Amino acid sequence: MARPTWDMSFPDSSFSRRNVIGLLAIIHMAEQTVITLADWYHTAARLGPRFPTPDSALINGRGRSASTPTAKLAVINVHHGKRYRFRLVSISCDPNFIFSIDRHNMTIIEVDAVNSQPLLVDSLQIFGAQILFRDNYWIRANPNSGTAGFADGINSAILRYIGAPYKEPTTTQSPFVNPLVETNLHPLKPMPVPGRPVAGGVDKAINLAFTFNGTNLFINNATFASPTVPVLLQILSGAQLAQDLMPAGSIYSLPRYSSIEITMLALLPGSPHPFHLHGHVFAVVRSAGSTSYNYDDPIFRDVVSTGTPAVGDNVTIRFETNNPGPWFLHCHIDWHLEIGFAVVMAEDIPDVKPANPVPYAWSELCPIYDSLGDGDH
Repeated sequence: MARPTWDMSFPDSSFSRRNVIGLLAIIHMAEQTVITLADWYHTAARLGPRFPTPDSALINGRGRSASTPTAKLAVINVHHGKRYRFRLVSISCDPNFIFSIDRHNMTIIEVDAVNSQPLLVDSLQIFGAQILFRDNYWIRANPNSGTAGFADGINSAILRYIGAPYKEPTTTQSPFVNPLVETNLHPLKPMPVPGRPVAGGVDKAINLAFTFNGTNLFINNATFASPTVPVLLQILSGAQLAQDLMPAGSIYSLPRYSSIEITMLALLPGSPHPFHLHGHVFAVVRSAGSTSYNYDDPIFRDVVSTGTPAVGDNVTIRFETNNPGPWFLHCHIDWHLEIGFAVVMAEDIPDVKPANPVPYAWSELCPIYDSLGDGDH
């Protein structure tokens, strides 16, 4: 049998609404296999509807759609009896995926670059180990938007054992009995949770209330619009107070060397929302789908699902302010970021300038940016 172990990652690119038809990542890692999950659109983002639906899902850059039912699928070759480390990376603009491999369990060993205690699962959501003969098995990534299911090989790839015939699998998907649950993830080595082991037991607690007015998404009644001068440059130019920084209402000043707690009450439209913080990994002390708080050994990561209001989700994260700078906190669904679903955590503003000496190349950036067309800003 092949025994997969898994790392899960969610790379970031946040600069307005890209002219997306899909994202492509090329990653080279010795003696490891990368599996990328992506959504693909037949119409470029700026030419289609405001909230487009993907035409297909891609696994390692290949997939099928209703109009291309015989397109080639990605094939991952493995040797019987060997252990493999796969890095599973979601590079989608919108959907999350339920990922599985027919007749195989998976051992999770890392999430968002944080080593975790080994956790055996048969499926996972990203925002098989019996004795097996040499054969072909379906790899499945079912999206929560677009065309779901696996008819005619959509949303699929192939795990092929060396020596198996070059044909599509005939395996069927079994019911999941051991899916990945975030509260079952724990760091491999102890990672202390900032603050005291009670709700709100931190130096600064921030509650983020999400709303939608039918046009824009808001956090605490402010919708994010990219400022004409980047926040970091505003700080380097002398601005020191949150109220002096733009965009107004979207900047939160955080004191240095302090424990921070952020709570996010789930919002129905478009849920679940994957929220990503730049500059830190954070302790997920309350996960989506859970009402309990873990201040002892929660998993640390940099992307978290905010869950759904149907179960009263109020996801809570904590981190320590030990990295001066303005750090973006945003929904990782591109279409939601485009309509303002983000804020900036301005951390230790007085120390940002000495911690970020300005290189000569900085002066070359503004002319390049200013020369871009309006549609590229």
